Amino acid sequence: MTRIENDQIMTSGELAHLGEGSVAYVRKVSSDDLRGRFPGLSEITPGLELWALFGANGEPILLSDARDRALAGAMENDLVTVALH
Repeated sequence: MTRIENDQIMTSGELAHLGEGSVAYVRKVSSDDLRGRFPGLSEITPGLELWALFGANGEPILLSDARDRALAGAMENDLVTVALH
């Protein structure tokens, strides 16, 4: 369990679903690494650098060749993007 403000206790299950449906992140990915993350992806040229939008839970939402388009996809889906370090 994780403690948050006012000594409220959040279970690990609640923490795992935090931000679901409202938070996403954009990440640069290689086309070589996409098979496991984007099931059903058709043939794609190896060695491409692409941008992927993922939900807070890590589920893939969209794939683009431009970062701006991935961010636009987040906006279209009313998702707030966060930076990961």
